[in-house]
Amino acid sequence: MLLGSQLRRLREARGITREAAGYSIRASESKISRMELGRVSFKVRDVEDLLTLYGITDEAERQSLLSLAREANVAGWWHSYTDVLPSWFPTYVGLEGAASLLRVYEVQFVHGLLQTEQYARAVVRRGMTGASPDDVERRVALRLERQKYLLADDAAGAPEFHIVLDEAALRRPYGDREVMRGQLQHLIDVSERPNVRLQVMPFRFGGHSGESGAFTILSFPDADLSDVVYVEQLTSALYLDKREDVAQYEQALKELQQDSPGPDESRDLLRGLLQLS
Repeated sequence: MLLGSQLRRLREARGITREAAGYSIRASESKISRMELGRVSFKVRDVEDLLTLYGITDEAERQSLLSLAREANVAGWWHSYTDVLPSWFPTYVGLEGAASLLRVYEVQFVHGLLQTEQYARAVVRRGMTGASPDDVERRVALRLERQKYLLADDAAGAPEFHIVLDEAALRRPYGDREVMRGQLQHLIDVSERPNVRLQVMPFRFGGHSGESGAFTILSFPDADLSDVVYVEQLTSALYLDKREDVAQYEQALKELQQDSPGPDESRDLLRGLLQLS
């Protein structure tokens, strides 16, 4: 995505069309579009030819961008788990790991980045009916691996994580009583971290702006990268990056945050649920 955004910026600065750029690397206009969105792999030769077309002659700048091209083609750590993941999810894991801010609304269950191992296992077993025990454990291992960058002891490089959890996600049982108690306590503990802002949308509020279901907005440290909204469906997922789409989800989340109790009151709500469980 970073390389694609840089190539788009360079092309637009020179006033070159996607069609002309595609012709220069023996490809179509749609191929250039997918490259600029970071949705296809990069051939170093193609990047070299595009940089020449865009008038980039400074060797240091060329090598910097070519290094990005080589890095873009290196498989991420999560690719070893693709055998137990739906086809659309590895892309999300990559985006999640690159994000500097994640803003989330979740209604069905506790978000994967905040799940305990026991709770995650109960969720995965429910979602992967008929899967072998080994596949379930691999899926749980991936979920725990994803959490490391968010919950590391050194939080300096960790992303900001702002989440609104619907009360339904906290009351819907996954696993037995002890699993749920452990999960609630974990949420209380995690909510104290400086990079985590956790709010609970209580039942008593009634209808709210999250009526369309769960979603995640991912923001990245590089200013050239647009925000991406991730919406998961039963057999696929949507990755929305058009400004007008992102703006609607940002507004929905802003309203959810305004209408939900703040982090301190939400933490008290979690303690109340823990006492009742």
